Amino acid sequence: MNSYILSIDAGTTGITVLVIDHNLQVLNKFYSEFKQYYPKPGWVEHDGEEIWYTIARLIKKVFQHYSIKDCIGIGIANQRETSIIWDINTGIPIHNAIVWQCKRTKEMCYDLESQGYNKLIKAKTGLLIDSYFSGTKIKWLLENCNQALQKSKKGQLAFGTIDTWILWNLTGGKVHATDYTNAARTLLFNIDELNWDEDILSILGIPKSLLPEVLPSSSKFGYTENKLFGKQIPITGIAGDQQAALFGQGCFNFGESKCTYGTGCFLLTNTGKQRIDSSSGLLTTLACNSQGEPVYALEGAVFMGGAIIQWLRDELKLLKDAKYSEIMATNVSDSGGVILVPAFTGLGAPYWDMNARGTITGLTRGTNSNHIVRAALESIAFQVKDILDSIYLDLDNKLPYLKVDGGATQNNFLMQFQADILKKDIKKPYNIESTAIGAGMLAGLTLKFWKNGNEILKLQQKEETFQSKMDDLQREKLLNEWKNAIAKTQYNITT
Repeated sequence: MNSYILSIDAGTTGITVLVIDHNLQVLNKFYSEFKQYYPKPGWVEHDGEEIWYTIARLIKKVFQHYSIKDCIGIGIANQRETSIIWDINTGIPIHNAIVWQCKRTKEMCYDLESQGYNKLIKAKTGLLIDSYFSGTKIKWLLENCNQALQKSKKGQLAFGTIDTWILWNLTGGKVHATDYTNAARTLLFNIDELNWDEDILSILGIPKSLLPEVLPSSSKFGYTENKLFGKQIPITGIAGDQQAALFGQGCFNFGESKCTYGTGCFLLTNTGKQRIDSSSGLLTTLACNSQGEPVYALEGAVFMGGAIIQWLRDELKLLKDAKYSEIMATNVSDSGGVILVPAFTGLGAPYWDMNARGTITGLTRGTNSNHIVRAALESIAFQVKDILDSIYLDLDNKLPYLKVDGGATQNNFLMQFQADILKKDIKKPYNIESTAIGAGMLAGLTLKFWKNGNEILKLQQKEETFQSKMDDLQREKLLNEWKNAIAKTQYNITT
């Protein structure tokens, strides 16, 4: 059987395209990075056209190796919250995409908080007022790009998260749509009524006509324009990257959880039809059931995960390649008391402080590059521990183990330290591309490539397990050092 699904994972730093067969085997992987822009401190942008050109180039590369006749459908997963607005007549963006990490709208968020909108927005969207989400990014674009607000009111502009931008381009501008999981990350979507919220749109001054149609993650979104690849291919699955990974890990039922270690780290727990509002700093959002239909989930977001390793490589020049981080971390027996709090773009869950900035504590004359690299990797695990503790409080239930995926899980030191600091088994699939696989699974369900989620679960590969080896006293000591470092970071913010 030669039929395959083509799955696109449009991440924060690069594009992955997978070729997935009926046995859920990844036949091939194509990848390319794209440029990051930092026009001001705390600002992060992407060139939307570069993202699209990169995707188109990779897809054409796939079809050089695999027959386009055998491609039955396309799935899309994407960095969420990242916001782009374009002219519907020219298809050209009015500005670079504003990335989810970008903090340019934090003053706008403080203003909304001061006006008392926190309770209303959380009740409707499950989210907190934060520059992380799309809503204030859209408002900024409308207010800071030439005649954007006026054009949007005339229906001349379209907004999208990156999935919507990709879909628009794949269909030659015929389809302006997204799915529930991406809509739920905009700060504009009512997750109880499953529609764009008129009250919030009015508060932010965003015309409803700017927004895409919202469909279930497993849907017939449209077809690729014939002149792009020489064939119309159905686009039948879309999900935000973290929800796609949750689906790709087979977490279809209440309480099942995964953590993705990508640019950031994102821990999601499926809560099914039950909306649970966090009292410990987590977000309530939408995910997918086994048929790709919307259900609720709890989420904790760490802004700086694998991006810390990129920082060590690109800015500090401590690494020539990310893979060397594991070697350097194991060159020393511990971090030498060094604790790194990577709040480069603020602190995410459970702290939610947009003003936070990174700190390194515990430096001594004997500190070397190995200690700093090890502390950076350990900081990823500490942040995930904070989120998991919050999930325990909200669900009043401890998970028997944690499923993981994403690029940073290739670092065995990090995975072992994560198991040690959680005192819990870590289960890593042999193929860590859960995000792209999840998008492919959603696309395949629509096309009846697979009958249902249970059939897919039977096809999933075995997992590698990391078990905790650390003694309790050592674990407690390290966690206390982490909490002290977080407290110092927050002290520096307030003083």
